[in-house]
Amino acid sequence: MSSSSSSIVFDDIFTINAIDKEGKKFDRVSRLYARSKNYDMDMTLDYNTELFPLAEGQHFAVALASSLTRDGCASAGADGASAEDKDRDVWRPDGKGRRGLEEDYDYVMYGKVYKFDGGTAEIVTAYASFGGLLLSLTGSFRHMANIVLGDPVYILLRK
Repeated sequence: MSSSSSSIVFDDIFTINAIDKEGKKFDRVSRLYARSKNYDMDMTLDYNTELFPLAEGQHFAVALASSLTRDGCASAGADGASAEDKDRDVWRPDGKGRRGLEEDYDYVMYGKVYKFDGGTAEIVTAYASFGGLLLSLTGSFRHMANIVLGDPVYILLRK
């Protein structure tokens, strides 16, 4: 897992079991079903197939982060920080600002954790939405202790 000083709240390597097993509903979006190697987690994720093509049996790294900054501090809202300091930490399409976690990954989405199911005593499920593309992550509550209901979250994927 990740250290407490990092903005990464969950990371693991997943293997794709199936893609669109219930049929393809949209042209550029697929739903993958994957199992993690280290923590025995199950994940269902909607993703853009043109931006990040994947195949069954393929391995890929997944990280969930509260911020894209490498030092783990929130990118905005820090007390006493000037507007320049806040802007420097934010990802910007013009390439200005400090480089963050997005530089290490191939596909990044921003969203919100909208539901957290308790399930059994040990197994829980966290749900997040990334502009309508959905994530479901199921497994031991010990590995998802840093995922908080209502918090904004980034998902970062790398082949």
